[in-house]
Amino acid sequence: MGRYDRYILAQLMVLFGFFSLVLVSVYWIEAAIDLFDALIADGQNLSVFLEFTALSLPEIMLMVLPVSSFVATLYVFNRMINESELVVLQTAGLSAARLLRPVFLFGMMLTILVLILANVLAPAARGQYNDRRAEVGEDVTGRFLREGQFIHPADGLTVYIREITELGEFRDLFLQDASADTVEVTYTATTALLVRSETGPRLVMFDGMAQSLDRETGRLSTVQFADFTYDIGALIADGGTRRLDARELSTLTLIFADETLAEALRDPLADVLYEGHDRIGRALFVMFPPLIAAATLMLGHFSRFGVWRQILIAVVLIVPLQVVWNWSEATATRDPSLWPLAYLQAGLAAAITLALLVLAGLSRRRRSGLMRHIRAVPA
Repeated sequence: MGRYDRYILAQLMVLFGFFSLVLVSVYWIEAAIDLFDALIADGQNLSVFLEFTALSLPEIMLMVLPVSSFVATLYVFNRMINESELVVLQTAGLSAARLLRPVFLFGMMLTILVLILANVLAPAARGQYNDRRAEVGEDVTGRFLREGQFIHPADGLTVYIREITELGEFRDLFLQDASADTVEVTYTATTALLVRSETGPRLVMFDGMAQSLDRETGRLSTVQFADFTYDIGALIADGGTRRLDARELSTLTLIFADETLAEALRDPLADVLYEGHDRIGRALFVMFPPLIAAATLMLGHFSRFGVWRQILIAVVLIVPLQVVWNWSEATATRDPSLWPLAYLQAGLAAAITLALLVLAGLSRRRRSGLMRHIRAVPA
């Protein structure tokens, strides 16, 4: 690469990293708030929360990379125009295609990065996320064992534990089971332990009493026991099933999916095929926002009022591309044969880039002809 290519690439990479960090942080905080409410309210600790938010980063990066690369390119070329660097380069004879070469290289690097993210890191992170989600759903300890609080781990169930020792022993346990329509049972025990069995977790209570209230007759029956085992396997019925997710499968598996795989995923075949092709389509698309930004700014010329018109045009050109992606997804997921629409956004972005490149070349030749005409006019 020449000195100009290295100069532009260095600025693009620095600003791209900065804007990516800002946008990822914003999206990460938004996702972290929802995860924090779900996990901490479920009794999980901070390490589980950090693990889940880290596993969501690849998908967040896939969303923000096109935006951050577009903004970084706008910033770099806007500064070059304001400081007359671009004018000097154009006067030196560099064509529009030559000026865009480092931006094209930058776009190719983004494509490789998104290919790795979309086809390797994001599926692996999604698989790990789903595995941990299932494990957390089966973890009764987090949502069942909190001392000094009345908690409701399931509908109709109320639990209070005065103290939990370092050895995991419960002291002064209160448990009320009102899940049945006709009978309400209240258990109290001096001590209790949570143990695991082949059929699920069980609560073993010692030195306690069970009070059964018949709601129809109002009759109360009490039974004292030395030890009693209560099956709390029903508490994890909601989170115990591990459903296979299309987002954790490899791209090749999704591209060549059939009805059998779609039934196993419990998703329409059109959704599965589009998911696979969209990973490649997004990687192809990400190279074009920087090119569109740079080519659009080349349409203008130096002005004391800036190039805000060209910046606005670049934004107006990018926004419909997102609308095209939304329409393609909504249409392609209705019919398995429409999976080529996953590449429509990238194809349209390539056409816009080519048109802008042609217009930038014409604009440069027009300005060069005007300058020669001005020099030819006698003073």
